[in-house]
Amino acid sequence: MLIAVEGCCHGELDKIYETIQHAEQQNDIKVDLLLICGDFQAVRNKSDLASMAVPVKYQKLNTFYKYYSGEKVAPILTMFIGGNHEASNYLQELPYGGWVAPKIYYMGYAGVVNFGGLRIGGLSGIFKGQDYHKGHFECPPYNESTKRSVYHVRNLEVFRLKQLRQSLDIFMSHDWPRGIYEYGSVAELLRRKRFLADEVSTGTLGSPAAEELLYALKPDYWFAAHLHVKFPALVEFELNNGKTKSTKFLALDKCLPGRQFLQILEMNPRENETKDLRLDAEWLSILRSTNHLLSVSRTNSYMPGIGSNERFDFTVTKDELDEICSDFGGNLRLPDNFVQTATPHNTVPGKSADVCEKTAVHVNAQTALLCEMVGLSNPVALLLNRSGNTSGILPADNSDFVDSTFTSSSSFNPEEISLDDCENDDEVPDKEDDPPCPGVRRSASGFSNPGEILLGKPEEKVMSGEGCESFFPQVKRQSLDPQTSLGETGNCVKAQETETEIISPPGGEKCETVTSPPISESTPKIFKRRNRAIYASRDSDPE
Repeated sequence: MLIAVEGCCHGELDKIYETIQHAEQQNDIKVDLLLICGDFQAVRNKSDLASMAVPVKYQKLNTFYKYYSGEKVAPILTMFIGGNHEASNYLQELPYGGWVAPKIYYMGYAGVVNFGGLRIGGLSGIFKGQDYHKGHFECPPYNESTKRSVYHVRNLEVFRLKQLRQSLDIFMSHDWPRGIYEYGSVAELLRRKRFLADEVSTGTLGSPAAEELLYALKPDYWFAAHLHVKFPALVEFELNNGKTKSTKFLALDKCLPGRQFLQILEMNPRENETKDLRLDAEWLSILRSTNHLLSVSRTNSYMPGIGSNERFDFTVTKDELDEICSDFGGNLRLPDNFVQTATPHNTVPGKSADVCEKTAVHVNAQTALLCEMVGLSNPVALLLNRSGNTSGILPADNSDFVDSTFTSSSSFNPEEISLDDCENDDEVPDKEDDPPCPGVRRSASGFSNPGEILLGKPEEKVMSGEGCESFFPQVKRQSLDPQTSLGETGNCVKAQETETEIISPPGGEKCETVTSPPISESTPKIFKRRNRAIYASRDSDPE
């Protein structure tokens, strides 16, 4: 099975699909699934632009609306998580995940799904400490503060993901786990991104929430984006039983010509299953058992833990798994139940342009159905019920602007869109400390445009192309000191210094070698078994 992974999308779906199709033609392959690691920008029309945390000069429709309207259909099943530049009003309709367009699936605030025998998890957003313990209180129309806080990671989603006990093949996040740079080539990272040196030296580069999840989940692969640089790393864990477990980490760049934004991997699923998207029974059970922890309050709420007077371990039992499977009639296959909730951008000649409507929040039918079947509260419905408003348009939050800066925050990236930019300024070019990609690695077929494509297998061998380094750096196992022991989750072993080969552009210089050094506010609806038919309906559909 071939999986394509892309870094920051920034609304450039056409270019990403064209790149994959070119790779398929050049290498005589067929990609089965595309994973996008955030900044997707699911902009349906011009009204959605007001919900993106970017200055007006960066507000562009790009190409997603074509797939939303039906003008185009995604040539490959696509899954994505949210980043920090999103049409948040649309994504907020799907807190537990759902189709944003035919064949394009959003994983929600956090989620786990299954595809063709692979188990894939994801966490949307970026970490900001001042919002981590708050509920999902934001609702369109956003002010300048909530436009940013809406995409900040919350402790609820991290707590839920930490309840997982079944292994994950792939995990996706937008920002990096804190400290991940210690398991790869720090020297090469700082050569490409010198502005990260301070955070590397202080140990603050990356998300502490993602770091927790890395230690707890130990997926086979972890993909990320956000810092606009390709960075591979290999983390090995020493388990309590004396065995080892490794996680292969890869961050990718943004979608631009000549940048390393795309990677194609050959995966070997544990089970031989049909290549369709299915819900995950363990994840649904966790959502059900932790539904009472959902909050839509601006105040802080804390997850239960050891010493508390309430349940804190939500490990799923066999009976709970059986109950979920029974509720879905034994069929967890996702139905093709995409519905438009806003008028798409109009590109038909002779017809009027978009009419700027008030930014509204909608109870998406996909979310309503899942909530009914699993017994969940819909955060959007809670917000509407609390306001006594059924129109879907809530009054603007005019509370004083709160700057979203915090010492324990996601890493600063000068290539990121600055929210403080003057609207009349020209777009800032790449910084000096972010030199152009040293070259596009070519496969044996000669593919090199518009971005890097390497075909790597899980056993770390390059499928084609001579002289390319192993996809992930090799590391030695070593024991940690007692202060860094992770107890039952196992010890995490840091990488030793390795040598990484840098491939120059064709016809360029010779290869050089560098040394790498809180509580729900309404009662969930009772599940109605008639809804099983909706999830089962696709079984009779043609492939």
